[in-house]
Amino acid sequence: MRLKGKVKSYIREKLNDGKVIHFSLFDPDKVDENQVYYLGKKLVEAGTDAFLIGGTLGVSQEKLDKIISSLSEFGLPTIIFPSNVNLISSKADAILFMSLLNSDDLYYVVGAQLVAAPIIKKLGLEVLPTAYVIIGHGGTAAHVGKARVIPYENTELILAYSLMARYMGMEFIYLEAGSGAPKTINPLAIKTVKSNVDDAIIIVGGGIRDEESGKLLASAGADIIVTGNIIEQDSEKALKIIKEIKSMRRK
Repeated sequence: MRLKGKVKSYIREKLNDGKVIHFSLFDPDKVDENQVYYLGKKLVEAGTDAFLIGGTLGVSQEKLDKIISSLSEFGLPTIIFPSNVNLISSKADAILFMSLLNSDDLYYVVGAQLVAAPIIKKLGLEVLPTAYVIIGHGGTAAHVGKARVIPYENTELILAYSLMARYMGMEFIYLEAGSGAPKTINPLAIKTVKSNVDDAIIIVGGGIRDEESGKLLASAGADIIVTGNIIEQDSEKALKIIKEIKSMRRK
């Protein structure tokens, strides 16, 4: 079952039901394509709501398409998490149309988006307008994207970026600590953004290694929680995190 054109409504329906949403992130360069279906099945059984597919380095179009095709069999949304214009595929249901707002390089703010827009239109991908804000550790995404990383504790600046994004019409705000981050986004920052930014869907990722950290982020007001590295490193722990997140109600 394909969900092209229906992903945003799928997300909003789950949020309206008071559910915290979980996205499983697959980096095609790091996952064994022969194990994707088996791993995806376990994630679906644990309660994940959608699949994000993307990576910062080393992703080929062929492998991207194979991963998306395997995950599409479960009937959940397949959403591209792009790092550049090479990560666009007609096989996905939707794409996070992201602007890295705190990049010092205009290419990552509007340049890649300009190149990608006509391609996305031709492929008929559903677009999820997303502000991408990198905080704290930042990881490879911060380095490649030339982000002026916001300190973990600077809640005021995180809020300012989030407000700016919403006033510019972006519907999703992705607060990213980075792949392999030593800790998650500060729950206080999430609570502050959620309390002050109206009608935005808050996505949070990076540094989530156990059930307690996922629970804290959900309790702070995260609408969507993303786990990626832990799925590749310890799938059993990832399943526990998903089950904990899915047991909670939105604040």
